[in-house]
Amino acid sequence: MSKKRTLSLERKKEIYGVLFVTPWLLGFLLLMVIPFFQSLQFSFHKLTLNAEGYSLQYVGIENYRNIFFVDAWYVRTLTEAVTTMALNVPLIIFFSLFTATLLAQKFRGRMLARAIIFLPVVLASGVIAKLDNGNFLAQMIGSASTDLEGNYSGLRSIELKPLLFQAGLSMEIVDYLTGAVDRIYQIISSSGVQILIFLAGLQSISPSLYEAAKMEGATGYEAFWKITFPMISPLILTNVVYTIIDSFYDNNMTQMIQDAAFGRLDFGVSSAMSWIYFLVISIILVISTYLISKRVFYYD
Repeated sequence: MSKKRTLSLERKKEIYGVLFVTPWLLGFLLLMVIPFFQSLQFSFHKLTLNAEGYSLQYVGIENYRNIFFVDAWYVRTLTEAVTTMALNVPLIIFFSLFTATLLAQKFRGRMLARAIIFLPVVLASGVIAKLDNGNFLAQMIGSASTDLEGNYSGLRSIELKPLLFQAGLSMEIVDYLTGAVDRIYQIISSSGVQILIFLAGLQSISPSLYEAAKMEGATGYEAFWKITFPMISPLILTNVVYTIIDSFYDNNMTQMIQDAAFGRLDFGVSSAMSWIYFLVISIILVISTYLISKRVFYYD
């Protein structure tokens, strides 16, 4: 009787990994590969619609030259998108980690607090966001609230600047912090998924590590930097990548690409815009992943 062959743990992990990515891989091969290469082809052609569908006229790099040297708005809009991402990503990661750390503590009403923290994400998504034409939600969270007599009951960013200057902070830091106050609604609504990822990571840390640290006389501050932060550092990398992609998903740049394709029916220029946008995002992701992965701690 032959002996039954058993798979090693590493081999099982490899099989589970392949099964996990198989649905995405099939979807990419069946739905994305052809449009991916067609858009690259369109970027070097002038596409003209006709009764038979469309015809292509090869123009070389003319579409790319057009968006860089003729279009007055593309480079400016792309720069604004990258700048906004660079400003928002650190704030979103810090807010998500800070909030997840608070929500991971044991206190009465913890489930209600988690629901309240995640509520802006629900309100800012889907149909509710489209119905909010007056941007009322952003005004309620991002602006100073007023009472019935019209008096401000909150501290506005313009009132916060003198306090920060008196504290000895530089102009650049003050502008960054006050800008974060003005974008508080955007930061909160963009932090929901990151909070959940951090929260799941914090709950997976063994309590025995904190008990051992406490017995050795470590403070809560020391336990955070010696235990919590290293253990969730892989999730910081995950959230940074997710936040960068999410920040580029829907902005003025994507709207400009859509207007070129479906507004002016200039599909060649739109494809060229998309490919430059894709390359810029890819470069940012590669650099960010390389720099952060060098600091990531993996626990065996």
